Amino acid sequence: MKHFARAIAAATLALLLAACSSGPMIKSDYDRSVDFSSYQTYGFYSPLGIEGPNYSTIFGSVFREAISREMDARGYTPSQNPDLLINVSARLEDKTKVTTTTDPFPMGGYYGYRAGFYDPWIGYGYGTSTHVSQYTEGTVNVDVVDAREKKMVFEGVGVGRLQDKRTNEEVRAAINSGVAKMFEGYPVASQAPSGQ
Repeated sequence: MKHFARAIAAATLALLLAACSSGPMIKSDYDRSVDFSSYQTYGFYSPLGIEGPNYSTIFGSVFREAISREMDARGYTPSQNPDLLINVSARLEDKTKVTTTTDPFPMGGYYGYRAGFYDPWIGYGYGTSTHVSQYTEGTVNVDVVDAREKKMVFEGVGVGRLQDKRTNEEVRAAINSGVAKMFEGYPVASQAPSGQ
């Protein structure tokens, strides 16, 4: 059951980054007490948080490639004994949204009893309508950890509603775009020429 949940989380993770036309909310933060220039190498947790212990996922590979591109562009090199270890995890949460709106309507109807006796202050009555919707919210975390200190030094987070009507190419593009946006907040700037 755990393996199935991880596979669902991996698929969800990719769909999250492709979630909606406006895109998910993506943010990042880092430990300001850390000298990031002291790190030279990176590697990945095995398995990633979105994978099972006995298998890798396609989405896991896409995340590794996207993150590697960002780390390489900042001058880091991959290593079997890295300074920094990177993990990717995802979480799903069912949400309920309740929206209540106040709708003005012309006098008459429900408030028609006022007509002819006295005027309301703006000539409209008010009613309310309530709309309840359920949706699934996904959260994707990209954690960069100091391997020696076992301390997280950077975190990228994407949060959004899930939609499942995306092609594989759209999902790959969304992962690449989402990871790039997360790493805009990384404290070491990309050294790659612009346009790469």
